[in-house]
Parts: sequence; C-alpha cells; structure tokens
Amino acid sequence: ESYKVGQRPKLQWGPWEVICSCHLLSRPSEEFMFKHKGFYFLPDLANPEYIDSLEHFVIRDSDVFVVTFPKSGTVWMQNILSLIYYESHRDGTAKTETIDRVPWLEYNFNKMDYGSRPSPRLFSTHLPYYLAPRDMRNKGAKVIYVARNPKDVAVSYFHFSKHAFIFEKVPDFNILMERFLSGKGKVSFTAKSSWFDHIRGWFTHRADYNILFLTYEEMKKDLRSAVLKICDFLGKRLTEKELDVVVEKATFNNMKSDPRSNYEDKTCILKKGRDNFLRRGTVGDWKNIMTVAQSEKFNKVFNEKMKDLPFKDRGTLACPTPPGPDPGKQ
Repeated sequence: ESYKVGQRPKLQWGPWEVICSCHLLSRPSEEFMFKHKGFYFLPDLANPEYIDSLEHFVIRDSDVFVVTFPKSGTVWMQNILSLIYYESHRDGTAKTETIDRVPWLEYNFNKMDYGSRPSPRLFSTHLPYYLAPRDMRNKGAKVIYVARNPKDVAVSYFHFSKHAFIFEKVPDFNILMERFLSGKGKVSFTAKSSWFDHIRGWFTHRADYNILFLTYEEMKKDLRSAVLKICDFLGKRLTEKELDVVVEKATFNNMKSDPRSNYEDKTCILKKGRDNFLRRGTVGDWKNIMTVAQSEKFNKVFNEKMKDLPFKDRGTLACPTPPGPDPGKQ
C-alpha cells in the first residue's frame, strides 16, 4: 500500500493498553513495536512505508522544525513557537491545541494533510538526522534542536513511563538507566537507539542544515534571552509587550495549567487523572534519584561516547555548546 507523504497510514491495531503490554526485557519488545533502520516505532501511528515516505516530504523554505530527543523540552518548544507565530495563542482568543499548531512529523495524531497546511508550517520530530526529510538539508527551512542533560532525560522518562499507556513500565531505575546507556530503551513516541547517537548525528551534520542549537538548561536559566535568540533565528520581530506575553505564557507552571499546551486530553498517552504529561520541568532532578555509583557510571559512559564533541561539563553533564546557525545560511 502506498501513502501520501504527510498523511497518517491507516492501520488496524488493538487499543493502547494492548500495544504497550510489553514484557520487561533488556530491549524493546518487537511484539508491540516495530524496528526500522535502527529505531523502534509505535505500530498504531506509523509503519515502515510511512517513515520511508518522509524522505520525500516536500519542504518549504518557511518551514520550521523542532528536533529533540524525547523528554528534552519538546512540548516547551512547541508552546514557544506557537506563542511566537500565533497572536490568537498569545491573547487567548483561540482554543487550538499546540499539538495541532506544531504537529508531529512522524506521528500524525489527527490525520492532518500536511501538504495543504498554510505557510509557515511548524513541525516537531524525534527523528534522527538520517530519517529526516531529505530536502531539510541545504534548504531555507529552519531547524531548532533542543538538547537536555541526559541524566535528567533518563529520570524524566522513568517517571513518565509509570503512567503512560503506550510504554512498558520499568519498575526499577537502574534497569532503565542500563537501557538508556546502551541505547536499548524505549523512550517516548519513538524508541530511540540512544541519546548519544541522536545528538551526535544532528550535531556532527549541523553544516547540512539551517540549524540553531539550544539547551534546556539555558532556557531555564534565562527564558527571555532564549526566546529572543529563537526570534532572531526565525526572523520574527515581536514588540516588547508581545515578548513579555510569550515569556510569561511559556513558563512551566503556565504551560502545565494550560489545556492547549499540556496534552491533558491525550488520554491515549497518559492515564486520566494520573500525573500530568508535564511533571516538574526542573534542572538537576537526577540528583533526587541517582545513587553516587549510578552517577559515576553515567559519567564514565558519557565521557567515553562524547569525548570528541565540544560538550561543556558544568558538573551536571550539560549539553553541547550551542554553535548557532551556520552564518552562510542566514
């Protein structure tokens, strides 16, 4: 069966509860996930043909893509972009959900025809660089990559998986950490091969894209400066008043209480009445769960895998120094 690029495939599978009734294994259960080109995907939302079709997804120069490894601030950046681009989001006159304004490229939840969306189109994706649309390279489309301390990423997913329908429940953090470090754990909507491979791929191929690197940590430290950097990269000019509104509405507490932004009605993902999709949104939460031995092991693996990349170490394994966009593509 062929698929129109950007349209969700029609699949017949069981409910979310069945899809994620996985056994506790050292790697994702292929009974409930399918593996394609090194990554695992949820079969109820995609299939190999659809993922392959994205290679030929038609890119417009005005397109903007948020790229993240799961649990790295994706929803936060979705919200920021929606606030920057849509006045009706800033002033609260529209009830459109952020996920509809910045939809997922690989998981078309609401069966949108991406090709008919008006410009500028905003998208989110967890895809590795080699599965992203081919024409994202050397085109005018802009890419914002948000990276987060991998220790916090692992801890965030551990808490999230406890209440998500769609993922295997991992009762012990040490099991999850071992999977995370080996690249065998299921993480968010796409079960990535590894955090290390994902960020390495995008970072080492950054010259192929019109890309801005940001870190979760710098956004938490100074959100206003981060929003200004994003606006400058996108060529968006906001008034001081508009900027104030974006920064205020993009704070974690405001997002968590905003049903347009917090995925609270996505009961196919998170059990109704349980922990929010957005939990704490803090920096350094790994210190509340990791033992000294676990932290030291994490550090060792991190240093071995990332030693050839320009990463900062501020005592919490901060993410790479943001190089900013390629000056030649401005």
